[in-house]
Amino acid sequence: MAQAGRTYGRGAAILSAGIGLTGLITFAYFSLASHALSEEDYGQVALLWSAIFITVSVLYRPVEQLLSRTIADRDARGVTGGEHLRVAATIQLVLGAAFAIAGLLLRDPIQDDLLGGSATLYWTLIATVLAYAASYFARGFLAGHRHFALYGGLVLMESSSRFLFALAVTLGLLEGQGAVALGMAAAPIVSLAVVPPALARRFRAAPPLPDAGDAPPEGEFTLSHGTGFALAVLLIMLAEQTFLNAGPLLVRATEGESGAAQAGFVFNVLLLARAPLVLFQAVQTSILPHLTRLWVSENAGTEADSFRRSVNVTLAAIAAFAGCVALAMLAAGPFLMGIVFGGDFDYERAGLVLVALAMGLYLSAATLNQALLAQGRAASAAACWVACATGFVLFLLISPIDDPVLSVEATLLGVAAALCALLYALYRRA
Repeated sequence: MAQAGRTYGRGAAILSAGIGLTGLITFAYFSLASHALSEEDYGQVALLWSAIFITVSVLYRPVEQLLSRTIADRDARGVTGGEHLRVAATIQLVLGAAFAIAGLLLRDPIQDDLLGGSATLYWTLIATVLAYAASYFARGFLAGHRHFALYGGLVLMESSSRFLFALAVTLGLLEGQGAVALGMAAAPIVSLAVVPPALARRFRAAPPLPDAGDAPPEGEFTLSHGTGFALAVLLIMLAEQTFLNAGPLLVRATEGESGAAQAGFVFNVLLLARAPLVLFQAVQTSILPHLTRLWVSENAGTEADSFRRSVNVTLAAIAAFAGCVALAMLAAGPFLMGIVFGGDFDYERAGLVLVALAMGLYLSAATLNQALLAQGRAASAAACWVACATGFVLFLLISPIDDPVLSVEATLLGVAAALCALLYALYRRA
């Protein structure tokens, strides 16, 4: 248990450093792009990035999670063979092909309405999303085998290569919006350079454990059950994007002439929840294979209650972090938000505290979700996410709260609490 805990801790620390540095480099990429391009061209590049980020997160993270859990499970049980890789690759190829077909059929609205008529940006979108299919497959492989340093190197190399294109345009070596956008397509391809070292490490590793022989196959290792797991996680990803984006979008759609400004204000406030989620990806990535191994060991009788202890430690750390953020918002929230974002917005102290508390509950729900995925209960977890995301949107539409910003803040807190409670109830029933 102690060795597993140390491995998990090191993995989370390495990934936190890599993802944190990646975030800074991504910020630098957009900073250079904003100086090198006109406001209109930069706005289209930013919109392209948002479309890519949301699409790949929803489409490809399910296979990343499937691979991560399945590899960890098989390693813990001593099962050999490559059927899990074939299942994951098949699902990823189908998802990529579905996106390509949809993208080609919807070329006119995507290119003309979303990307300002730019064919270059349209083809960049198509190429980048397809390239990320391989990148997310590699991420799942690396996470499952606990190659967290290489995982961190992959995301760091991705952001660095993207940054170089914006730097080249700034220095005059390349020119225009297309060159900046090309960095988005090149980044996931270049980042795959970390895969050969990972494969080499696997070949140099100790001889594999004996095959499980007559052990009954796990559901995830067949195409039908693997697809079921991936679809459940895809629904979870859609629900996650609903929590993060529905508030600003609904405010924009329902507040008339002031909608755009109000939506920007809501977006700024929700960054209190978004920013920790970026760093929490490191914990999510490392905790799933860690919990999967503990779950297998606990069921085999070689570990005693280590699974729940690991979950409880993570939940306690989240509670402490969220409490500190809430206290900071209570003490100086409006002042800090004014410094960071400027403008004439009036940030309400109580609303910022609500979002900080919602962030803690949301991160706790994400941790419980990983525990349920480790137990192979993806469908039950997805049902909770979909129900809460649906309730979030419906309540925002019929909210009795007149202030749209407070409505989003209060609804997010309530739904995050409901989601956390539902997932915890499932987790306790295991």
